[in-house]
Amino acid sequence: MKKIALIATLALALPFGAMAQSAAPAKPAAAKSTEAKKAPPKRQVTRKAAKAVEEVTPVNTDTDVVLNDADLAVAQRVSIGRAQCELGADVTVTPDDKKPGFFSITTKGLKYRMHPVESRTGAMRLEDPRAGAMWLQLGNKSMLMNQKAGLRIADECQTDAQVAFAAEMKKNPPKDLFEGADPAKK
Repeated sequence: MKKIALIATLALALPFGAMAQSAAPAKPAAAKSTEAKKAPPKRQVTRKAAKAVEEVTPVNTDTDVVLNDADLAVAQRVSIGRAQCELGADVTVTPDDKKPGFFSITTKGLKYRMHPVESRTGAMRLEDPRAGAMWLQLGNKSMLMNQKAGLRIADECQTDAQVAFAAEMKKNPPKDLFEGADPAKK
């Protein structure tokens, strides 16, 4: 008889326990919604403010990169100065007076500290491994890329020396690689 009384008591108590558990989460949810109302809204940083901060933030000049003689030779051939790019952008390449072979590259509020990296193609290649940026210079044009994001930051950039080189290429085009090669004769 005691077992039946115990079972009956449990059977009556279970629905009340279930109601108490389902009612319990409602209180914290209500508390969260009132806390959310009390919290101040998060403010977005404007582009203008972010650009102002970037312009005055110094580029980290501490680097563990050691340049060899070949890198220093490449650095001597880098076209420096202001390069005018497509879509009204511009990039400025400035050599570092304190550390030969290193360059400061600036554009649109972005600053990079780059050093030469050997290129198999003969192009001038400067990299900032921390930022993932690369400045690629050919004889007639240059481009700035963010390798981490896979984006071109500036394209079709030309310094005065590159404009002159491009004009010379138009007057005296380079020899065609396939000139004189007739695939039918092979």
